[in-house]
Amino acid sequence: MSRPLQVLRAHVSSPKAWIVIGVTVAGIVILAEAHRRRRRIGSEAVKEDFGAFVERFELLPFPQPPPPALKQPLANLTFAIKDIFEVKGYVTGFGNPDWERTHEAAGKTAVVISALLKNGAKCIGKTVMDELAFGMTGENIHHGTPVNPQMPSHIPGGSSGGSAVAVAAGLVDFALGTDTVGCVRIPASFCGIIGYRPSHGAISTIGVLPNSQSLDTVGWFARDPSILHRVGHILLQLNTVEPRRPRRLVFADDLFELSKVPKRKSLYVVSKAAEKLSGYQLPKHINFVQHIASNVPSLKDFCEQSTNLQNGISTLKALSSAMLSLQRCEFKTNHEEWVKSVKPRLGPRVANCVHTAVNTSLENIKTLYKVRSEMRAALQSLLKDNGILIIPTVADPPLPTNLKKRSSAEFFDRALVLISISSMSGCCQVSIPLGKHEGCPISVSFISYHGGDKFLLDSVLDMYSSLQEQVTVASSSLPFADTNGNLDTSELLKEKGNAAYKGRQWNKAVTYYSEAITLNGTNATYYCNRAAAYLQLGCFQQAEEDCTEAISLDKKNVKAYLRRGTARESLIRYKEALQDFKHALVLEPQNKDASLAEKRLRKLLS
Repeated sequence: MSRPLQVLRAHVSSPKAWIVIGVTVAGIVILAEAHRRRRRIGSEAVKEDFGAFVERFELLPFPQPPPPALKQPLANLTFAIKDIFEVKGYVTGFGNPDWERTHEAAGKTAVVISALLKNGAKCIGKTVMDELAFGMTGENIHHGTPVNPQMPSHIPGGSSGGSAVAVAAGLVDFALGTDTVGCVRIPASFCGIIGYRPSHGAISTIGVLPNSQSLDTVGWFARDPSILHRVGHILLQLNTVEPRRPRRLVFADDLFELSKVPKRKSLYVVSKAAEKLSGYQLPKHINFVQHIASNVPSLKDFCEQSTNLQNGISTLKALSSAMLSLQRCEFKTNHEEWVKSVKPRLGPRVANCVHTAVNTSLENIKTLYKVRSEMRAALQSLLKDNGILIIPTVADPPLPTNLKKRSSAEFFDRALVLISISSMSGCCQVSIPLGKHEGCPISVSFISYHGGDKFLLDSVLDMYSSLQEQVTVASSSLPFADTNGNLDTSELLKEKGNAAYKGRQWNKAVTYYSEAITLNGTNATYYCNRAAAYLQLGCFQQAEEDCTEAISLDKKNVKAYLRRGTARESLIRYKEALQDFKHALVLEPQNKDASLAEKRLRKLLS
């Protein structure tokens, strides 16, 4: 007999006492089993709703008007809200249990939620968000990471990731989020749905917890462009009738260089879709960074003097730096007291963001506001009242979830340079899905002038079906194959290309080198020379591709490694660039360009 039972037998002689002990033990066993079953049911529920919701409830729509009144515009539609919107009688969690613990239930419901309920929609719950609206990944150490329906083993994006997942998984018809630094646009792109960031200040933020008031907007997600349009009309209080204006598409060719998606699946798709429609002027192709560098002089205070980025990419890095500085300043003003008094438990990345924010200086706040006003004016001068800027929404596919040793710095840098355009100008932007590339969702973004929300929403509705048709065409088509030709002619074309290059006629040089490659696609020098011309034009992706091809043909081509390193550095892919310069040094240990580049990148990465 065990020692505990011997003690009990010696001290407990009453049969009634044994009965009580038996009932107690049985109760403990039953409670343990019930707890185990609840945990199992809970995990199954997470699978059912993709982990999108932090709390489920129902807010019923206002009563429908009796016939013959028209049906309410959002009747029979369901929606979810990010856990940043106040609902009367519920505590707003802000993505963090310590925030929820230290705050009371809301006394009123956010204005935007009331507007949706008034127009017939039903709210079914609050969704998971990045803590305190800091983050672009969608990960939350307290509530878990919502499962991206498009790529279950990859992040959904944030900070409005739960709302995006709820829409992408078909759990609701649309969902509300907030967008400060890409918090709607990034998850929309990663989850393959439409995401809209309105003009700053166009939608009421009463009843929405602030992160940074100069950047915060109320955005929304939808799978269907008509639902996106209807929700937009309610939230923005738009007039239903407006004269149709001709549309002018402006392609930011230099920004598409940051994207790893082939242009035939992004830029070309939009161009072909517009060709099929009436009312669209001939598209314009620009170097967007040069436009910003010329029209936003205050950015010079934020440029990194140590970088060697070509063709003004450093200008966009400066813009993203200014954006983050503004966010930190305003977050500090809003929440420093709470952070210091409560000392909340935060995830590592969010903790770092919050620590940086509460310790930031407010001395350059006027310069930050000046950058914002100059950015808005720069976009207005470019787009006027009929232009739509076309850019990639993000530069990279979503990162895998739970990847502890991730090279995330470049991922965030490359995302932020694109996100900062609308955040700092206050312009409206919509992310539109364009199918997939290598299993990852593709998207492009349309940006219109500040206040041009109806124009932009109408444009999405007008173009969406044509865009999806062109997506199908692009997915089924293959790149043209190269053919070999006369070697003497190809050498002559190469020399013509060299002459054009020396004469600084970069486009003509590309044309000659391309013709040489068509005749002889196995010559590494032709690809390497064309890459040099592409670098001068700021076409970094094409330069990288040409160098990669040159290296596959000639493993000892030092120039190809140097040029590919330069292209990758300009694309803000520093680790890959560093490897190229290291390889060049292995082949040529005394190469000064490679040595300087290696030292510069080591310093950047440290």
